[in-house]
Amino acid sequence: MATSIKASVLKEIRNGSDHVSGQELCDKLGVSRTAVWKVIKQLQAEGYDIEAVTNKGYKLLSYPNILSGSEIMSRLSTTWAGQKVYFHKETESTNDDAKYLAEEGMDHGSLVVADCQTAGKGRRGRAWVSPPGEAIYMSLLLRPDFSPDQASMLTLLMAISVAEVINGLFPDLKVNIKWPNDVLVQERKVCGILTEMSAEPDYIHHVVIGVGINVNQKEFPPDVEEIATSLRLCHGEMIDRVQIIVGVMEYFEYYYGIFTERGDVSDFVHIYDGYLINRGREVRVLDPKGEYTGVAEGINDKGELIINLPDGSATTVASGEVSVRGIYGYV
Repeated sequence: MATSIKASVLKEIRNGSDHVSGQELCDKLGVSRTAVWKVIKQLQAEGYDIEAVTNKGYKLLSYPNILSGSEIMSRLSTTWAGQKVYFHKETESTNDDAKYLAEEGMDHGSLVVADCQTAGKGRRGRAWVSPPGEAIYMSLLLRPDFSPDQASMLTLLMAISVAEVINGLFPDLKVNIKWPNDVLVQERKVCGILTEMSAEPDYIHHVVIGVGINVNQKEFPPDVEEIATSLRLCHGEMIDRVQIIVGVMEYFEYYYGIFTERGDVSDFVHIYDGYLINRGREVRVLDPKGEYTGVAEGINDKGELIINLPDGSATTVASGEVSVRGIYGYV
């Protein structure tokens, strides 16, 4: 279930400059004193250090490094992105959960977050390793009013959002994007993005953007350890996952607003190209119609990758079933 009263109480005492009275919480949130008291007790049991002073109220002194719907919602300053959070300790796939919520009529901007996935998936049906307590697994439900052929650009907006958050929090790390949907740190993958859509030829029912971010892992399976890393391995310290989730939602909401006005990614080409690790490098395009090589130049206003071919001509690659690889490896 989406968290509401607990998140609201936590947000009020988190944002209060001093003690917040129980009556003030009751009046503002429209709940009883008993309901507030129960929420405070629940939060204290979860590790929140909340001071309760008679005739003054409640004050948050410190909080635990935990992942929960209440914690996420209490720290968000967005208008719609993540304002309803559906949190699971364990689920098969947050993308599948978000698609189910979409069919049930849940709101634009609803966010599914899990501490662990048992059937996570990446692009082109690949499995996504999803251990508990270490990474971010989240899926954002969108109900756009633009045409289906624009939906693929949302993947690029999310990639920029993740890259900007990581770059802002850890300016000492080298952050890149591998077109179209991987975010890299120190030239190894820390984030994958999977965008799925339900649509008619000229109408979108919903879009789900799934994001997996390697945050606190200390090791990886042998088959991916050469190409994957985590923020903890790069930064050297345990990292607050909620801080990253909140940052991504805030960036994405801002970028999404610009995108829906423009109808393309023209305002973001310079940002994306600035992160693009493929730019200026020779790449191999794995097209089902036939592989070819060229030099990646950057993206165009539609988010397509521009490839300069050996004969001097140029072509564009749209995301989908086409993959781009470095000539000598992952990048």
